[in-house]
Amino acid sequence: AAGLELQQAGALRIAVYADFAPWSVKGKGIDIDIGKALAGKLGLRPEFVEFPADEDMNDDLRNMVWRGHYLGTRPGDVMLHVPVDKHLAAANDKVSIFAPYHLESMAVARNPQRVPPVAGSAANAFEVFTRERIGAEVDTHGSDFMLHVLNGRLRDNVTHYRSIALAVAGLKADEVAAVIGTRTELEAALSGSSGFVIDTLQMPEMRITGWPLGMAVKAESQALEKALGDALADLQRSGELASIFSRHGANHRVPGDN
Repeated sequence: AAGLELQQAGALRIAVYADFAPWSVKGKGIDIDIGKALAGKLGLRPEFVEFPADEDMNDDLRNMVWRGHYLGTRPGDVMLHVPVDKHLAAANDKVSIFAPYHLESMAVARNPQRVPPVAGSAANAFEVFTRERIGAEVDTHGSDFMLHVLNGRLRDNVTHYRSIALAVAGLKADEVAAVIGTRTELEAALSGSSGFVIDTLQMPEMRITGWPLGMAVKAESQALEKALGDALADLQRSGELASIFSRHGANHRVPGDN
């Protein structure tokens, strides 16, 4: 680990989102396990700092990577769960975004007795939600989409929950017939239950259907970026990355292999 740009010799400070199951919640989750594995490959001690999500990704990068939080929390040496996106990268020249490790997508988990396969355009796929209720986590992409799609016609049939885990509990309790969210969150929340189906959303009305998640370091931390990129490639080759996901009840999808 010589020559790496670290805040403290011997430790890799890893910034993750707080209260974000199954990724990172109170020191457990997929991103926590990935962080531990990356630190292990670099011969460093992992140190996690959990940040609340801010208004948008630019704020998160400022708080978690290059400047630190106004509450006085120092940033990480590396942040996980960063969308690898050229527009985001162009707008944030103080960081380098790299090493996509998972392809995330929007999906609907449904009770197949009440909701047919969600396919085709929104007018087709979501017509059922003029009659059936769908759950969403408050203030998320999925919630915004359901409130505005079909000119807001479905808004009265959207039930909001504080988290995807609570929305899925609502699905199991028959309060709602389906839940919209990211595929990984839905898979993990439904892990071990049978009788539900998850469909990935691929509809023209949804501008972004899939996005790769990677990491970010300060723009000048080139040696660290290279070391982390190599470590991630090792974890992917050895199958360790896939097994981290399956331990949390989710499927790993390699970016670029849709």
